[in-house]
Amino acid sequence: MNSQKIFFSAVILALALSLGFSCQKSQMDKDREIIEQYISDNNLDAVEYDVSGMFYVIDKPGGTSHPNGSSDVTVNYDGHLIDGTRFDQADTINLNLGQVITGWRYGIPLIGEGGSIKLLIPSAMGYGTQKVGSIPENSVLIFDVDLILFN
Repeated sequence: MNSQKIFFSAVILALALSLGFSCQKSQMDKDREIIEQYISDNNLDAVEYDVSGMFYVIDKPGGTSHPNGSSDVTVNYDGHLIDGTRFDQADTINLNLGQVITGWRYGIPLIGEGGSIKLLIPSAMGYGTQKVGSIPENSVLIFDVDLILFN
């Protein structure tokens, strides 16, 4: 009797997990379609970071030394939604890459000091299912970032 309960519990858990992963995959697929359409519409020569679905365009590579995922950086940036709505911008702001969204933590180290990059960030590497300020849940984010310096 106990082994039967354990078996059914395991089956229910497996079904719940697969449903959760398929929902996540569905949002990931939507984000990819949105990003790929944006790249096409704007004639960008974007590179896919990895299977995460983040894309980027390095406008200026900057110096040969690059920050890492926990570096302190000074940047200028402009953040907007896929429809062009600006949700944030800053000139000469200091940030720690260990305390920002995943897309930044992976994307900013692709350039050196003096470099600039456009990041096309899927929702899972941004704010995910959370609404943050004027940013709706499950939003693809686009950032234009200039890396002034890092340490």
